[in-house]
Amino acid sequence: MDFDKNMMFSNEAEILKVLGHPIRLKIVAGLCSQQCNVKHIWECLSLPQATVSQHLALLKNKGIIEGKRDGVEVHYSVIHPLAKKLIAALMSPDQRLPAA
Repeated sequence: MDFDKNMMFSNEAEILKVLGHPIRLKIVAGLCSQQCNVKHIWECLSLPQATVSQHLALLKNKGIIEGKRDGVEVHYSVIHPLAKKLIAALMSPDQRLPAA
């Protein structure tokens, strides 16, 4: 690929910036495998509910996830195609880095 000064990558950079936080990356990775509610997320990640809710709000505002109401619960899922591709690439066995 040649360098192209007309390619902006603004949207891609924004998605990468949002996913640059480890907690948001964990949330999106989990939601790529299954829809779930906020309670399930904070229990799985052992994080305070308020922390998870803040990260979910940002991910939702950036169009990476959506929430669908089911009675009193909201079930979240990943809707942004680039986010799904990035998580798939990160989760492939040949891309995993050893834990530090």
